[in-house]
Amino acid sequence: MPIRWRLTLFIALVIGAILLALGLALLFFVQEALLSGVEDTARSRALEAAETMESGETLEGEETERLTLDGIFVVVRDGEGGILTQTVNLPSRMEESETAWSQALQGGSPAEDTVEISDETPVYVYAVPVDPAEGPARVVEAGQSYEATHGTIETFGKVLIAVILGAFLLSVGGAYLLARAALSPVGAVAASARKITESDLSDRLPVTNPKDEIGGLASTINGLLSRLEAAFARREEALRKQEEALSSQRRFAADASHELRTPLTNIEGYSEMLKEWALRDPETARESVDAIGDESKRMREMVESLLSLARGDEGAPLELESQDIDAVVADAVRNARAAAGSKVTIKYRLPEGKLVAAFDRARVHQAISILLDNAIKYTPEGGEVRVEARERGSRAEIVVSDTGVGLPEEQLPLVFERFYRVDKARTRGGAGLGLAIARQIAEAHGGGIEAQSEPGRGSTFVLRIPLSGPTS
Repeated sequence: MPIRWRLTLFIALVIGAILLALGLALLFFVQEALLSGVEDTARSRALEAAETMESGETLEGEETERLTLDGIFVVVRDGEGGILTQTVNLPSRMEESETAWSQALQGGSPAEDTVEISDETPVYVYAVPVDPAEGPARVVEAGQSYEATHGTIETFGKVLIAVILGAFLLSVGGAYLLARAALSPVGAVAASARKITESDLSDRLPVTNPKDEIGGLASTINGLLSRLEAAFARREEALRKQEEALSSQRRFAADASHELRTPLTNIEGYSEMLKEWALRDPETARESVDAIGDESKRMREMVESLLSLARGDEGAPLELESQDIDAVVADAVRNARAAAGSKVTIKYRLPEGKLVAAFDRARVHQAISILLDNAIKYTPEGGEVRVEARERGSRAEIVVSDTGVGLPEEQLPLVFERFYRVDKARTRGGAGLGLAIARQIAEAHGGGIEAQSEPGRGSTFVLRIPLSGPTS
């Protein structure tokens, strides 16, 4: 059974029980009031008649009419129970009945009784003993039949039953409307919930009144939907990143294979040449051996770069230590000057004050060396490379600028990609992995790297590292 009908039935039963209880209570009180009215009237008329008799007067004329209003009958008896005076509305065979008058005579005090006279309605009788100054009267009876009262009670009962049935039917209708109104938000919530699918979790359930139970439930479900939507978004983002990582790995493997193939092919070619005929020509043999050594060195450097990138991709832990950046930069500059010789001039601007940060010395030294090697490589002979270490807010910056060939602006975002080389003018050895390694080192420390360049006027690379080290 639907909740609406169960709720309607429950409310109807509760209201029906309340109406029945109220109806029975009302009927009881009305019945008691009407019966008490009959008895009170009979008692008051009996006492008035007794006072009249004791005063020496007789029950005649207007006095009798007054006493017998409302269907009251009055009977005056002597000491033997004989009727001395009676009113015309005395019930049949009432004069032969021994009712309360005998108890009043014997006890000397008022008495009451309910008398069943044949098949007629019971009659209430109230008897009062009297002691008139003269005359045979000894007791006065006054009574009234319950017939009219019972009729009134019966009529009232029928009306009451009709009213209760009508009120019950109205309560059923009202309960149904109330249940429908109370549960209408549930229908709206269900209809909205049916529209929400796995592919679209952006819809939300309507919240008519957030302070009631249904509004609270809808708000809770909306919160659940928000969390599910966020979880699905994170899942899709993770899948996207995973797909990008797989694509990058496939591209990385293909590029690495391509880059390694060249030196391996050269080594194989020179080896075959040495094997077949170059050994007979010492000069050619020496050139072949030198070429094999160069290609081997190139391949070793490439493999080391690939291993460095692979360790960074796996999240190799950093050996963090609070130390002076100036010492690391100065050491890298010293090594770069030795490697560059007289080709270019390398100038280093010391930081203002001591510049201390938490970083992995070997990895940061490697990144600075890559930037210096890159600047020397693409700066013409007689050019200049400038290096500066400085503090900017909560970060340390190592700036490497050169007066080399420069880069087009549209190619700047690509120079940090693996195996990327701009054009033939900049392809002077290497596999295009150095800047990718430098960026990986900077990001592992919670920092970053950026490039600024202009063709023909040189390039500037800025390596940034947080002074407090990585945040996570």
